[in-house]
Amino acid sequence: MVSGGVETVQGERLELAFEARRCIHSRFCVTGAPQVFLANVKGPWLHPDAMPVERLVEVAHACPSGAIRYRRKDGAPEEPVPPVNLASVREAGPYAFRAALQIDGVPAGFRATLCRCGASRNKPYCDGSHREAGFSASGEPPSGKTDMLPVRDGVLAIDPQPNGPLRVRGNLEIMSGTGRVVARVTSAYLCRCGGSANKPFCDGTHSKIGFKSD
Repeated sequence: MVSGGVETVQGERLELAFEARRCIHSRFCVTGAPQVFLANVKGPWLHPDAMPVERLVEVAHACPSGAIRYRRKDGAPEEPVPPVNLASVREAGPYAFRAALQIDGVPAGFRATLCRCGASRNKPYCDGSHREAGFSASGEPPSGKTDMLPVRDGVLAIDPQPNGPLRVRGNLEIMSGTGRVVARVTSAYLCRCGGSANKPFCDGTHSKIGFKSD
């Protein structure tokens, strides 16, 4: 069944959902669960009963974009809330968030990859356009204020500003691509036009280059 851009398949032990518009083709699914996710086939390609449910749940949790989600039918716990809110800055790629996300005022699960090159046709989500656009940005920005936060979890609100950055409110640890702490913040404006000289933070360049986005 497909509804609202989300394809849902009922298995015996869980309901498996796939949202194509959030997928960044990280391939955790087709390499971690090739019996479940059949790439490049005609007809049904999601087969949630093809591997043990616990292993399938692990593969879903590895999906950075949140394109893969599930609902357990066996009474076992659902996907746990991340104990620490994280945003990883991917080399020449998007931000990968893990938190109890609220994007533009709407609950958005616990995983999402958001555009930071400015070229995505599916903003605020990444759609892989950074590769076509030749986006070049380090995944290893310098570290700034990294004092430990008294609280490290909680709802993380992300509000894309019209023609501007991502406004982030909530406890957040920003990590480099290799896992180094870049900053710990409770509010920030993150560049999404691709032009800031102070990435991952906004420096106002969006207004100079005429960045356009809702």
